[in-house]
Amino acid sequence: MSDKNDLVTVTIKHILPTANGCAVFLGNDAKTLVIYVDHFVGGVIQMTLDGVKKDRPLTHDLIGHILLGLGARIERVVINDAKDGAFFARLHLVMENELGKKILELDARPSDTIVLALQHKLPIHVARPVFDTTEDMTEVLNRVLIQNQNAESDESESDTDDDDDDDDIEDDDDEGDDEDEA
Repeated sequence: MSDKNDLVTVTIKHILPTANGCAVFLGNDAKTLVIYVDHFVGGVIQMTLDGVKKDRPLTHDLIGHILLGLGARIERVVINDAKDGAFFARLHLVMENELGKKILELDARPSDTIVLALQHKLPIHVARPVFDTTEDMTEVLNRVLIQNQNAESDESESDTDDDDDDDDIEDDDDEGDDEDEA
């Protein structure tokens, strides 16, 4: 098990669609990491962040229900390793009953642990060595967000320009109406 002092707490800074899935940007004030996930899990992460209620339980909901039914709880999630651009995670579970306390540490996909952490309102942790050696993507995220903001601004300006043209037409019509009344 990881020592809590060797962990860095991160939050989800943003989720962006990519050609092959989604880029999940995780980080803190010091650094941003990016983990690529498939479209489905990216959508589930976004739905969980947005608090979307689902008609039927998804896989992550089912896992949570099973844990609850067994009297187990998620203690923490840790993104504990990175190799060749792939991240690895561990799910730490605790189960206590009349027989005692059992602690489990399970191998898991980071995307699944992120969803479970969000659903159970738990922090997301990254092992210090992984955090320290992974490339900082803060500038990349900022650049993409600025590009998206500029694109949205350009789009809304073109919509506004179209609206201004309509207003000019209406103004011309109003001027004609005034002349008719005189």
